[in-house]
Amino acid sequence: MSQYDDIRPYNDVETAAALKRASNNRLMEQISAFLFPGKDPDILRNTLNTIHSVDDFQARVMFPAVRTILWRTTKGLTYSGLEWFENRSTYTLLSSHRDIVLDSAFIQYIFHDNDLPFSEIAVGDNLIYNSFVEDLMRSNRMIKVVRGGQPRELYAFSKHLSSYIRMRLYDEHPASVWISHRNGRTKNGWDETEQGLLKMLSMSGPADFADNIKELRIMPVAISYEYESCGLKKAYENYITQMMGRYIKRPGEDLESIVLGIMQQKGHVHVAFCQPLTDAEIDACAAMDKNERFRALASIIDERIHKAWRIWPTNLAAAELLRGDKPSDPYVTQQFEQFIKEDIDSLPRDPDLRRVIRENLLKIYAAPVLNR
Repeated sequence: MSQYDDIRPYNDVETAAALKRASNNRLMEQISAFLFPGKDPDILRNTLNTIHSVDDFQARVMFPAVRTILWRTTKGLTYSGLEWFENRSTYTLLSSHRDIVLDSAFIQYIFHDNDLPFSEIAVGDNLIYNSFVEDLMRSNRMIKVVRGGQPRELYAFSKHLSSYIRMRLYDEHPASVWISHRNGRTKNGWDETEQGLLKMLSMSGPADFADNIKELRIMPVAISYEYESCGLKKAYENYITQMMGRYIKRPGEDLESIVLGIMQQKGHVHVAFCQPLTDAEIDACAAMDKNERFRALASIIDERIHKAWRIWPTNLAAAELLRGDKPSDPYVTQQFEQFIKEDIDSLPRDPDLRRVIRENLLKIYAAPVLNR
């Protein structure tokens, strides 16, 4: 796989060396204290120094770390659709995206807990801001996705990435690949598949549209959080976009969102692995005009995700509040309103700002209900 050395995950030898480097970082004690509370602060550093393979890293560090996050910040992780993996097939897992790192981490946890092969994970290079983060992520089956550059460079990279994903589905030791169905997280609650992503995935395949898409073995995945990851930050970002036309991230803001997403309470979490796209559905798209094929394909994926989204009481309460409906469960609505109020109380005391942020928050929570 030497032609893909710039983007592929580390192999076992590279992982062992990378984790030794990472173990010397000054953040190790802080990370260790959160993931392994009450234990020797050097436990993570010492463990990283004795790891010799990617699987070893998953079993001894990542799996216990995610289990700790689940135990401390959720009311439980549930899942459905594992029957699609009964023949151990590999898929392009085209996933809704709400949290920067936990969406894919929870999926890996489910695979580990059910003795299923791990997938590789496509991650934007905007999150790889230093060698320490790159060492940890590429040791964790991360594929690097280049987000910036000139159009010609981005085109060449997109073809390179497409070729790598297709190769991993079918090579000697195949693996599924997790990738967000859009560029970045959903900020407004509307889970919509980007046609550009589907076109990117198709760049390395056969000229025939149907054969090309069938080779990708696309499985939509819906990830539902009872309490939206970084909800207040997303609502504020939407506010700035409404006011200024765009939102420009501050340096280090992605890291803040990663930490907040990990540490905040998430309530219940559900991951739904949906039926993979069928040959009949793909053939129907192939029969359409060239300009309509990818739009129709995206619509099928969106419909799978919207139907599979687990509707939580928070989503229903938000939809009722937005519409001015009588609450179907007054106690749940009262609790949700109190949760929203506590978030908004952290904002400056500007009534107009708070009103817009509240409305944006309600729209984020209500979107899965309205999508139905």
